[in-house]
Amino acid sequence: MKDFVLKLVREAVENYVKNNRKIAIPSDYPEELKEKKGVFVTLYKKGLLRGCIGLPYPQKPLIEGLIEAATSVCEDPRFESLKEGELEDIIIEVSILTEPKLIETHPINYSKEIKIGKHGLILRKDAFGGLFLPKVPVEQNWNIEQYLENLCFKAGLTGDMWLDPLSRIYKFETEVISESI
Repeated sequence: MKDFVLKLVREAVENYVKNNRKIAIPSDYPEELKEKKGVFVTLYKKGLLRGCIGLPYPQKPLIEGLIEAATSVCEDPRFESLKEGELEDIIIEVSILTEPKLIETHPINYSKEIKIGKHGLILRKDAFGGLFLPKVPVEQNWNIEQYLENLCFKAGLTGDMWLDPLSRIYKFETEVISESI
């Protein structure tokens, strides 16, 4: 399945960049891709982040989510649109998410519930929200408190809003499939 996923995502990215169109869902694909899953596609260029977009919740079959995320990551609003000349320098990474689960404990106990490198986090507070994949706090060398503070910042909130009883923190895990560098 891993080779199929990487080939599909690469094809979807290249087709979108070259033709400005989504690819069709293949007629034949692994059975596991029919399951509803959250998914993120991350692009790296020369070791640096070039885009990361996805669907955090299991709202559609993985095959559809892969194509949607692969197409969307080409237009990550934090970067210029991906250009055809960049395609040969792009490394693709796919993160398939477990269903996010609400952490139901007092915020002072989050350190017992969250494992750096294992858990990605989603914060929801009113109309605000933010998400980090599990590898982000590892790459940034954050502890649990820094992880939660930066999640709040990403959501557009003050760094202490993870302590607010109305904030909801969800955790998830990922299966990562990556092209070799």
